Amino acid sequence: MEHIRTPKVENVGLLDWSSGQRKASIGTLYLSATHTIFVENNPETRKETWLLHSMVGSVERTPNPPAGSQLILCCKDFRVFQILFPHERDCLDVHASLVRLSRPEKYSELYCLFFNLNMNKEEREESWSFVDLVADYKRMGVPNNLWVSTAANSEYRVCETYPSELFVPKSATPATIVGSSRFRSRGRFPALSYFHQDTLAAVCRCSQPLSGFSGRCQEDEMMLQAVMKSNPGSEFIYVVDTRPKLNAMANRAAGKGYENENHYTNIKLQFIGIENIHVMRSSQQKIIDVGEMRSASVTDFLWGLEDSGWLKHIKAILDAGVFIARAVADEGVSVLVHCSDGWDRTAQACSVASILLAPFYRTIRGLMVLIERDWVSFGHKFSHRYAHLNGDPKEVSPVIDQFLECVWQLSEQFPCAFEFNENFLIAVHTHVYSCQYGTFLGNCEKERRDLRFRERSQSVWPELWKERAQYTNPLHNAELSQSQGILRPNTSPYCFKMWKGLYNHAAKSTLPRQSPVDYLSAVREESQQLEEELTNHQERIAALTGTPITWEKIEVPRRRISPLQQGHSGPDPPSTPADPITSPAHENTRSRSSEPANQKAGTQDHALSVQLDPEDFSVCSDLESGVADLSSRSSSGGDDGKDPDLE
Repeated sequence: MEHIRTPKVENVGLLDWSSGQRKASIGTLYLSATHTIFVENNPETRKETWLLHSMVGSVERTPNPPAGSQLILCCKDFRVFQILFPHERDCLDVHASLVRLSRPEKYSELYCLFFNLNMNKEEREESWSFVDLVADYKRMGVPNNLWVSTAANSEYRVCETYPSELFVPKSATPATIVGSSRFRSRGRFPALSYFHQDTLAAVCRCSQPLSGFSGRCQEDEMMLQAVMKSNPGSEFIYVVDTRPKLNAMANRAAGKGYENENHYTNIKLQFIGIENIHVMRSSQQKIIDVGEMRSASVTDFLWGLEDSGWLKHIKAILDAGVFIARAVADEGVSVLVHCSDGWDRTAQACSVASILLAPFYRTIRGLMVLIERDWVSFGHKFSHRYAHLNGDPKEVSPVIDQFLECVWQLSEQFPCAFEFNENFLIAVHTHVYSCQYGTFLGNCEKERRDLRFRERSQSVWPELWKERAQYTNPLHNAELSQSQGILRPNTSPYCFKMWKGLYNHAAKSTLPRQSPVDYLSAVREESQQLEEELTNHQERIAALTGTPITWEKIEVPRRRISPLQQGHSGPDPPSTPADPITSPAHENTRSRSSEPANQKAGTQDHALSVQLDPEDFSVCSDLESGVADLSSRSSSGGDDGKDPDLE
């Protein structure tokens, strides 16, 4: 509170650019230790807008308008607020206060540690045990006779940024692990990330070797040999260096670099070409500018999108995941992945590959487990990359933003393969920056333990799980082949889209009609409510009459439609927009009132009557098959070629 110069300012105007608001609302602005709060003066609505200080990315004073002063608040979730002040002094005080409050200098100032949660010890511990990584490895079949748990990093003795529990090849001795760690940047030696039970191939991760121009390490060479031996069906392993080759070569001058194939005789080196964090930071700022364009021409928008290079970077990350997945699933070859330090591009490539390989990670709980394993546990620098504390701005970069967008791009190609929808990805993105929970605080497991985050905060995953109904994809079908096996996306440039749901809130909020997914979610929710009401009524009837309830399954044969009659994969859309909130009683009234008209129309074309027959349940089946066919078509025609831009 000592950083707040003025806690309350009246007659303030607030304009939310992200909601498509055209006229500023007048109200009172309050500053608390954790939030900026705006309350409208309108006595009928009294709408409140709460903004966490940790979500504020920048606070800018603009040139003075004709009357008063104004601030522009750019948030980390890409919302933009314009605050208009009647007096210059108030504007200066709020600006100074928000600049300090949005840039905490120590963890104790963050929301989840500052605010005392009403949660007892048992509930807090239960929230942290919601995601069990040991159970995830057991689901993959680890430990086994090829991969075992090692105590080498107990108490973080070998690598401070790695988790204490790791899986390594069974043939790797403690001396081999320690020697390999000393030859790898930040001590991040090869460790298991994902194990494929069908082919026995594995995805391992590490950091770059300290090879320079001629350096070598016998223990590190033995470690890679052990990784290869842990896959009996292969005589070599792929080493995927996710960096551009020129970047990797430049690191050799600093005593680092990449594996020399003359020394590691059992490897095949593959460069991917994902740019560094500085390029990504600049690229995202450009895509944000594109999303904030107002009344832009098609030419300006396309030029801005091309100039940002953002989709090219997303493609490079997906290409890395596709290469790893194909190597593991199709060739049965293990893959070792690294970048420079093994906590940014390495996390992206390994987690995207897991999404492609395992249907479990395409579920709501599965994605939680994946992020906890490849990002939180393996030491992604959350506090540095997402500016949780006031530090070096050059350390900030949208690394996990890109991973979430890769998942979204895949969900666009495979709409039935993912249990979660776009809202879940956006919710995860928001909580990465919000600091409302302790899950994404700190830069590694050791730092979180030393700061006692588990004792002072709670995990975000149980809270998201409680809201899973709003995060469920109504198109998800676990029985489809694409949901059960490996995903094979098409990574041709024309398959990538701008994620306007994340970057362009204003355009999304002004859409004239509901999106198909939201409409289907509303229909499904209404159907569930009707089924519950039907069950309650039947139980009451049974209780009154004394007759037991008998459930009868009715099977309706599906009509076969010849290719000549079927002009598309689903039914024709209605000529007028459907009303998703119309009650069933209204629907029945309309059906009864239209019966005479339907009887008079008996001479209409037979084909038309087939489509409009209310007893024809095959229409629903055709709709489902249409979605399935759409997703199947989008998954075909994979791009085996390598993008020349990645070199």
